[in-house]
Amino acid sequence: MTLVARLRALPFEVRQYLLVTGNYWAFTLTDGALRMLVVLHFHRLGYSPLEVALLFLFYEAFGVITNLVGGWLGARLGLNRTMNLGLGLQLLALGMLLVPSTALSVAWVMAAQALSGIAKDLNKMSAKSAVKVLLPKGGTGTDETMQGALYRWVALLTGSKNALKGAGFFIGGLLLTLVGFRGAILALWVLLVGVLALSLWRLRADLGRQKSKPRFREVLSTSRAVNVLAAARLMLFASRDVWFVVALPVFLYDVYGWTFWSVGTLMAVWVIGYGGVQTQAPRLTRVFQASPATITAGWALALAVLPAILALLPLGAGPDIGSSPSLGAGPDIGSSPSLGAGWLIAGLLAFGALFAVNSSWHSYLIVRYARAEGVSMDVGFYYMANAMGRLVGTLLSGWLYQVQGLAACLWVSAALVLTSALLALALPRETAANA
Repeated sequence: MTLVARLRALPFEVRQYLLVTGNYWAFTLTDGALRMLVVLHFHRLGYSPLEVALLFLFYEAFGVITNLVGGWLGARLGLNRTMNLGLGLQLLALGMLLVPSTALSVAWVMAAQALSGIAKDLNKMSAKSAVKVLLPKGGTGTDETMQGALYRWVALLTGSKNALKGAGFFIGGLLLTLVGFRGAILALWVLLVGVLALSLWRLRADLGRQKSKPRFREVLSTSRAVNVLAAARLMLFASRDVWFVVALPVFLYDVYGWTFWSVGTLMAVWVIGYGGVQTQAPRLTRVFQASPATITAGWALALAVLPAILALLPLGAGPDIGSSPSLGAGPDIGSSPSLGAGWLIAGLLAFGALFAVNSSWHSYLIVRYARAEGVSMDVGFYYMANAMGRLVGTLLSGWLYQVQGLAACLWVSAALVLTSALLALALPRETAANA
């Protein structure tokens, strides 16, 4: 039997799920590649790592608004339309970067990144919501088999996305080397045109659309479980980005003297590994037969320990306030830069593994708790909190590192994860269905 015949023999819902996943994969690949292209290109133009990171400020800020409004649009128009809209906006963002290099001002690139941020969150919200809509019916929210299948579908979608985002970092660097900045952007643009054409042709028109048109005020969730989980998610993602987004790459670059390619490679490998662990989260959490509140809080507490331990280790000195990075870049007296880097990388990998399980478990819970009618609104509200966490973490990362160094970022990270764990204790206490 040919591959095409096997695909046609699959249930309709599974074929739609594969199409949604394919859309999400292609978008994520271009999104990761675009991020690396912008980072490398502007660094080559003389921008500092901190200045490059700030180019993505609007990318995160617009994600907050997009997730809130996008869920409402998905419920009114259908998830197929919001997913296709995301693909179209990404094409527009890529097109903005095809202008002559003399026109690539910081404001122009920030505007393009704002569009890309809107596109990314529309695409993600649509894909995550579609999983619950497309899951073959036949069970309820209390049926263990159905909940196990839902968890595996969400974990596969989430984990594969992050692995592909890391692969996109490599592809962006490779394309920049082979065909230059504009050639790389054009290649990504052509790829997405084909994906959008297939999506317009094959994706079901009424996917996830509510029968009754929801009012805009309904975007604010009235579900206690969704609200608690959203607050815990905000703290969780702020805890990652407060040291990962700006502080860590700048620290490696300034204090340990790593090359930009070394920093970028570490980030790419971390994201790929992080995505791989996310796909295995159902296997890792199934051993705990407890309530969602207990499982969520327990994994968060385990995560909170890691940044606290790293903050106590002699990793090296941060930048001296009021001095140039070169003057404040030396390691602590009596500590070895290579030893400090080894501890930092080991801690980063351990943090990534535990964070991946936390993130994947959260992603399953929001799809589980979301209402069946209007799932995109609950998912959109939840990912609005996710985007807010990334924004807060990014801003704190730059400011804290600037005034206090990496150790302060790590202590704040531990405090944020601890807060996430405490919030999770307010989740519903019914027995979790793990598979």
